[in-house]
Amino acid sequence: MTDVQILVGSVYGGALMTARKIRDELSSDQTRITVHEKPTLASLTGTTGPILVCTSTTGQGEVPDNLLPFYVELRDTLPMQDGRPFGIIVLGDSSYGDTFCGAGDQMEEALLEVAARKVSDTLRIDAMETMEPEAEALPWAKDWLEQVVTEAS
Repeated sequence: MTDVQILVGSVYGGALMTARKIRDELSSDQTRITVHEKPTLASLTGTTGPILVCTSTTGQGEVPDNLLPFYVELRDTLPMQDGRPFGIIVLGDSSYGDTFCGAGDQMEEALLEVAARKVSDTLRIDAMETMEPEAEALPWAKDWLEQVVTEAS
C-alpha cells in the first residue's frame, strides 16, 4: 500500500480544499492519503511514504502560517529523507510578480536540503487564471501518484 502524506499550507482555504479533493478522489484500497491541516515534523518523520505539499502563498511570497512551524523545524533540524519522493502543488497570484508561488519554492528547497527526491515538475496554479484550483490539481496529482507508484515497483 502507498501511504501519501499531504502537507497543507493554506491562507484562505483553497489549498486545503484542493488537498481534500485529492484525498477524496485518489484514495483507494492501494493508496491511503492523509491530509495534514497543521503539519508538524512528525507528519514527515513518523511516516515513510511519498509527500505531497499543497500550499498557497502569502502576498509576500511566504509559507502560510499553518505550514510555517513545520517549515522552520524542518530547516532547523534537517531530518534526512534520503530519496523519499515528494511533489509540490502551489497556489498563488501572478499579479504579485516576483513572489508568485514563493511558498512552493521554499518548500522545495527545504525538502531537497534533507535529500528528498522531487518527482515531477511543480504544479503552479495562478488565481488570475483558475477559479477552481482542485480541478487543475486533480489530474496532476493522479499523474504524480502513478509515477511515484511505478517508480516504487
